[in-house]
Amino acid sequence: MKQASVGVVIATRDRAPTLARTLRRLLDLPEQAPVVVADNASTDGTRDMLARDFPQVRVVSLPANRGALARTDGVRALDTLYVAFSDDDSWWAPGALSRAADLLDAHPRLGLISARTLVGPAAEPDPLNDVLAASPLGPAPDLPGVQVLGFLACASVVRRSAYLDVGGFHPVLFFGGEETLLAYDLAARGWGVTHCPDVVAHHHPAPSPRNGRSATVRRNALLTAWLRRPLPHALARTVELATDARSDPDARQAVREALARLPAALGARRPLPPDVEHAACKLDSAAAAIGATA
Repeated sequence: MKQASVGVVIATRDRAPTLARTLRRLLDLPEQAPVVVADNASTDGTRDMLARDFPQVRVVSLPANRGALARTDGVRALDTLYVAFSDDDSWWAPGALSRAADLLDAHPRLGLISARTLVGPAAEPDPLNDVLAASPLGPAPDLPGVQVLGFLACASVVRRSAYLDVGGFHPVLFFGGEETLLAYDLAARGWGVTHCPDVVAHHHPAPSPRNGRSATVRRNALLTAWLRRPLPHALARTVELATDARSDPDARQAVREALARLPAALGARRPLPPDVEHAACKLDSAAAAIGATA
C-alpha cells in the first residue's frame, strides 16, 4: 500500500470503552493508516479519552448527533485517496487495507469495496457475505469481485473522490440501513460497487440489538424507495409496510417516522437511471426468491 493512501474514519457516540478497543486494533495494523474519529456529540467522556489515550488520532468534534453523516465530516478531514469505514465496534484485518488500495489502484472505476465480514471472537462469517457473493449482478470486466448494490458500512472502503462526488450518506436517512442509497447513488454516477471477499473486516457488535433498530431500518428502506425507485415500487413498499403496521409495533413506528421525513425525501427524489433500476430490480427478485424459500 502506498504511504497514507488509505485512511480510516469512525463515527461514534457515547461508546468510549468500545471505541478504545477498536482504536487499539486499528493503530496496531501494519498499514499504519491515519485514523479520524467523528464524534457525534458524545457525553460519556469520549473526547477526553481520545485526547488522553490516543493523541495520534484526529478528532472531528461535532456539536450535535449527525448520525451517518458524521462519516462525511470524517472523510472531508482526510486527504487520502481512499477511506475505510469502521464503526466503534469494528476494525480491519492485517493486510486488508493494503489489498483494498491495490484493487482501487488497479480499477479506476471502482468506487466502493464491500469486504468480507467476520463476526465476534470466533470470527464467524456474517451471513451477508454469502448474500453478496451470490449477487445476480455478477462480475464486470473492469471491476474486481462481484457487483452489488448493498454493503455493510463498517466493512467498506471507498474511493474518496467517488464518495464526495455523490455527497456521501444521505441526510434524510440519518442512520440505519443507509448503505443501499449510497450504493444506488454511486452506481447512478457510473462508479462500480463490488464485493471483494479477499478484503476482510472484523465486527464485534454488542450481544443485544440496539433499541429501535428494526423500525429505523424499515423506515429507511421505505424512504430509499421514495428517494430513488419508480413510483409504483415506492407505493407498493408503502402498502406493504402499512399492512404490517396493523399488527407489528416496529412497522407502526417505521410508518410514523417515514411519514415525518417523506416531504424531505420527495424534495430530494431523483429516480435511478434505467440501467441501475434494472440492476435493483434483479436484486429485488433475488431477495424475494430467497424469502419465499426461507
